[in-house]
Amino acid sequence: MRITLTCAALALALGSAPAFAQSGEITIWSWDVAASSLKATIEGFNKQFPDIKVTVQDLGNNPTYDKSIAGCAAGGEGLPDIVTIENGEAENYWSQFPDCFVDLHTLGYTAEDQAKFPDFKRTELEVEDKAYAMPWDSGPVAMYYRRDFYEKAGVDPTSIKTWDDFIAAGKKIQEANPSVKMTNADFNGDSEFFRMIANEQGCAYFAADGQSITVNQPACVASMTKIKEMNDAGIITSADWSTKITNNTAGTVASQMYGGWYEGTIRTESPDGSGKWGVYLMPSLTADGPRAANLGGSSLAITSVSNNKEAAYAYLKYSLATNEGQIAMLKGFGLVPSLISALDDPYVSQGQPYWGGQAVWKDILSTLPKVVPSRGTPFQSDAEIIVRSVQTKYLGGGYPDAKAALDDAASQIASATGLPVEE
Repeated sequence: MRITLTCAALALALGSAPAFAQSGEITIWSWDVAASSLKATIEGFNKQFPDIKVTVQDLGNNPTYDKSIAGCAAGGEGLPDIVTIENGEAENYWSQFPDCFVDLHTLGYTAEDQAKFPDFKRTELEVEDKAYAMPWDSGPVAMYYRRDFYEKAGVDPTSIKTWDDFIAAGKKIQEANPSVKMTNADFNGDSEFFRMIANEQGCAYFAADGQSITVNQPACVASMTKIKEMNDAGIITSADWSTKITNNTAGTVASQMYGGWYEGTIRTESPDGSGKWGVYLMPSLTADGPRAANLGGSSLAITSVSNNKEAAYAYLKYSLATNEGQIAMLKGFGLVPSLISALDDPYVSQGQPYWGGQAVWKDILSTLPKVVPSRGTPFQSDAEIIVRSVQTKYLGGGYPDAKAALDDAASQIASATGLPVEE
C-alpha cells in the first residue's frame, strides 16, 4: 500500500523527494553512537511520515561490515533496507558488488542534492554516473583533553602546537598526575594514529587517483617516526575502543585524539566528566604546519533487495539532507554534519555545558576546509591489515627506521593489490 504525500510543507522540506513513499517498515543496520543518532531522528521523521516505521539495529561496527558484505555476496540475502557504510570502506562494496545497492539517482537524488555535500565526502560514494550512497557524517580530528589534569601540570593546551610539544606536555602531565597516561592509541587493532597524522601531512596509503601506493612517501615516514617517538617517550599506551571509554570514565587518560564524532562518545559514555573536558586542535609536525585531518565518517546506502526503496529514500532525505535531521544527531550524539548548510546552524556556535561552556563545534568544524581528501580505494582493507602488522613490528624495534618499515608495507601492499609503488 502506498501513501500520497500531500503536505506542502513536506514537499518544500524534502525538495525532490518522490511524490509517493511506501508505507510499512524499513530497517537500518548501524553501530554504537551512529545507531543512537539515527534513532534520534525517528520522531521528527515520523511527524512527516507517520505511516513509515523505522527500526535501527545496532550490530556493532565490524559485524555490520561483515554481515553486509556477506549479504551482498549472497545476492542480497538477509540484508536490511539501509546499510551504514564507512567512507573508507565504501569502494570495497561498489567494486565487488555493484548491483547490491540502489543508484540513488533512480529515486530522485539530483545534481542539486549532491551539491549540498562537500566533494571530499562524495568521492568514494559515486562511480561514474551512479551514486550508491548519501553522505552522512564527517570526522574532523580534534584533541579531547581533561582540563583538570592539564591544569594540575601547568600545561596550557593552546601552547601545544607540535607533536614535540605534545610529548613534552605529556611528560609533565604524567608526572603531576601519576595514575594518568597522556593518551591512548589502538596499536594492536588499528592504525588510527598513523592515519590521522599522515592525513594531516597530506599522505595516505594510496594516491588521490587510487592508481598507486604512497604509504612510504616522506610525509608518511615522518608521521610514523613521530608515533614511535611518542611511544618510546612513554606518553602513549595501547588501548582498544572499549578500553579507551573505560579510561575516559575512570580518569586514567588525559587526552584522546579522534574524529569529531568522538565528542558524543565521551559525553554519553562518561557523563560524570561534564565540565572536565575540553577540545583543542591536533598538533602538527612543525609549528606552522597543518592541524587538520579527517578520521572516519559514514554514509547510508539503500539495498537493491529492499521492498521499501521509496520509504528508505525519504528517510535518507530527512535524516541526511535537512538541517533538522543533521542537527538532531549533532545535538544528541555529536555526529558531525556533512550537509554544508547545517554547519551554519546557530547551534554550532553555542557553548556546550559538558565541555565547560566551550563552543566545541565551532572549533572542530573550523578545520574542515583544511582537510586533505584521503581516498580509500577498493584495497583499503588489504592495506590496513598490512600497515597494522608493520606498525606493530616497527614499534617493537623490528625495523631500523620508519622508512624501512613503510617500504616493507608498500611492497606487501603492491603484492596484494597489483598496484605500483609511487617513486
